[in-house]
Amino acid sequence: MSEALPQNGNGNGTRNRNLLLLTAFLIIAAIAFSLYWFLYARFYVETDDAYVSGNVVQISAQVGGTVTAIKADDTQIVKAGQQLVTLDAADTQIALAQAEAALAQTVRQTRQLFLNNDTLEANVNAAVANLDRARNDLQRRQAGIASGAVSVEDLSHAQDAVKNANAALDQANASLAANHALTDRTSVTEHPNVLQAATQVHNAYLNYARVNIVAPVAGFVSKRSVQLGQRIAAGSPLMAIVPLEQIWIDANFKEGQLQQIRIGQPVEVVADVYGSAVKYKGTIVGFSAGTGSAFSLLPAQNATGNWIKVVQRIPVRIALDPAEVQAHPLRIGLSTTATVNVGGDGKALEAVPTNYQTNVYNDLSKQADEIVDHIIRDNASGLPAPARKNKTIVIPHT
Repeated sequence: MSEALPQNGNGNGTRNRNLLLLTAFLIIAAIAFSLYWFLYARFYVETDDAYVSGNVVQISAQVGGTVTAIKADDTQIVKAGQQLVTLDAADTQIALAQAEAALAQTVRQTRQLFLNNDTLEANVNAAVANLDRARNDLQRRQAGIASGAVSVEDLSHAQDAVKNANAALDQANASLAANHALTDRTSVTEHPNVLQAATQVHNAYLNYARVNIVAPVAGFVSKRSVQLGQRIAAGSPLMAIVPLEQIWIDANFKEGQLQQIRIGQPVEVVADVYGSAVKYKGTIVGFSAGTGSAFSLLPAQNATGNWIKVVQRIPVRIALDPAEVQAHPLRIGLSTTATVNVGGDGKALEAVPTNYQTNVYNDLSKQADEIVDHIIRDNASGLPAPARKNKTIVIPHT
């Protein structure tokens, strides 16, 4: 017996119902997606090409020397001003002692210049007196030449004495003027020779103090390359410090996503290390001046004949809430997902002020100035009044 075949009417009805259900489902899904996009999704732009970035402060030697101590290592936290590396200070200490001695000698020599003004003025006064005496002798001999009481030879000697006295006065005036050229409108402490020697002491002290390499900022030590006993030169990299409180997100959005992204718009950031349970609140603070490929080691040559269009990405900097970062610390290079709320207003371009600074080196200059002042004060006691205004004495020739 042959099996009974299903009726065409029953099979077509089931298939039609399934098609209607599928069509209704697709319509509902399309409506739901349209509503989702219109009410929510169109206001958000997302990328998972986003990474944690931050400042990596390179620590390098300011002077050369041999490493005698290393007081910080990778993964350790250091404070601003904390000592990291110590160099052998023997050479810089000798140079500082030489500079201090040179400054003390210069101060004493400069002091002598000011004291010489009195001596040279006395020489000028003595030359003036000698000239007056020679002129008087000449006048007496000229009066006695007519009566024959004075010989022609004596008169000639008197005339020569006046000439010699004039020459001696000129020489004394020149010496006084030369010394005044070294001392006028200045003082011992402000004399150029003293200032130059003081600069040498200042420089020598800075070199001496810089054998102790300190941390300019607080943060985590990383990439330590310096070794004990190593002979390093000025500028040699030693280690790096990463201040984790100064971090941000570099989100690389596609060029087609940047149409509505503006500075100041809020961002929600999720880090892979914590998952979706921890969400950071961020704000867009700037855009890169070019695409990633434009600043690469080998930028793309789009003008060549083998050009292939590739969607470019622009790095966008996102600032994070410091309190949230402190509660859930991040590390440079971690992967994140950034979602920007493009519904808010903002600016396409804006200059964001930045002020990274450290004060750990300010005291070195003050300490050097104190040493200079101490040396000058100890070697400049009993100085004459500064910036003396004595005038050169000049007697006109007769």
